[in-house]
Amino acid sequence: MTFVQTILKNARGDRSIWIVFGLLCLASMLAVYSSAGIMEYRFGGSGAGYHIMKHFLVIMAGCFIVYVVHQIPYQFFSAIAPSFLVLTIGLLILTMFVGDEVNDARRWLSIPLIGLTFQTSDLAKVAIILFLARNISTKQAVIKDFKTAFIPLLLPIVVICMLIAPADLSSAMILFATCLVMLFVGRIKVKYIGLIFLCGIICLALLVLVGQVLPDFTRFDTWMSRINDFVMGEASRDNIQAKIAIAQGGWLGQGPGNSIQRNFIAYPYADFIFAIICEEYGVVGAFGILFLYILLLFRCTKLLTRSRKAFGALLAFGLCMSIVLQALANIAVSVHLVPATGLTLPMVSMGGTSLFFTALQFGIILSVSRQVERDGIHLKEKSDEDHD
Repeated sequence: MTFVQTILKNARGDRSIWIVFGLLCLASMLAVYSSAGIMEYRFGGSGAGYHIMKHFLVIMAGCFIVYVVHQIPYQFFSAIAPSFLVLTIGLLILTMFVGDEVNDARRWLSIPLIGLTFQTSDLAKVAIILFLARNISTKQAVIKDFKTAFIPLLLPIVVICMLIAPADLSSAMILFATCLVMLFVGRIKVKYIGLIFLCGIICLALLVLVGQVLPDFTRFDTWMSRINDFVMGEASRDNIQAKIAIAQGGWLGQGPGNSIQRNFIAYPYADFIFAIICEEYGVVGAFGILFLYILLLFRCTKLLTRSRKAFGALLAFGLCMSIVLQALANIAVSVHLVPATGLTLPMVSMGGTSLFFTALQFGIILSVSRQVERDGIHLKEKSDEDHD
C-alpha cells in the first residue's frame, strides 16, 4: 500500500468537510499565485516563486495539522479546555504589554528561537469555544440557573473579548457573536443571552471612553475614521479598487493571474483577496467560495443534530460559526457592506500561524465528525444484531 493510499485510508469524518477544506486550500493557492508578482515588487529581495513556494509549504503544514488533529479523540479537548483558557488569558495580557506592534496594534507575540509570530486572538477563539462547549455540556441539568450556569459562562466571554478588543475590535466582535450563538444553541435562556449582549454593549462603550482618554491603549481613532467614512459613504482607496475588481470580473472573470486591481489594493492576498477572486473568476467563482462556507455550516449543523454528546456537537458548531462569520465579514468588507475590519478570509488569505489555527479548527471539527461516523456504525451494527 502506497503512502498516499495509507493517508486516504486513515482519513475519516465527513467527506463534504474534507472537500470544503481541500477546495479552500486550492482557492488559496490560486489567489496567492495571482498576488505573488505584486508582492515581489513591493517587498523586493525574493522572486514570485519564493512567495508561492512559501505559501504552498504553509498550506501543506495546515493539511498535516488537520490530518493529525482529526485523529485525536475530541474528548481530549474537553480535558484541556480550562488550562488552555488560563494560558490564553495570560498570553493575551502579555501581548498587550510586550506584543509586536504592527500598524499601531499589538496583536502578535514572537515565538522564541523560531522567529515566528502569532496572533493571540486566533488562539483565544479556539480556547473560549472549547471552554464554552465544555461548560455548557456539563451543566445541561442546571443550564437555566443564573448563578450555577450563567455566571461561569459570562465571565470568560467578557474577559477574553475585552482583552482582544483594544487591538483587534473586529475579531472580538466576531468571537462575541459566536459565543452568543453557542449559548442559544446550548439552551441558555434568551433573557440571559440578552443580558450578555447588553454587557457587551456596556463594555464597548467603556472601551470607547477609555480610547478617548488613553488613545494609545486602543485604536479608537482608526475605528472612528473607518466608521465615519462608511456612514458618510466615503469609500477608502482599497474599497474603491475592490469594487472595480468585482465589476470587471463579470460572470466568468478575467482568468487566473489576470487581475489588474491587485496592483492597486494594499493587501490583495489578505484582506481583499475575495475581490481578486471575483475579478479573476467572476460571479461563478465568488459564489463558489461563498457556497463552500455555507456547505461547511450546513454539514456542521448536521453534526449538531447527529452527535450523541453535547460537547462534541457544540464544539464543532462553535468552531464552524467562528470560521463562517469571519468569512462573511471579510466578504462584506470587499463588497463594502460594512466598514473595513482587517479580517482575513479563512483558509484562503495568505498567512502563517493564522492559517494554522484555522486548520486546527477544521481538524477538531473533523475529529467530532469522525466520532459521530463511528457511533453511527456501531448503532447500525447493534440494530442489525437486535433484528437477527
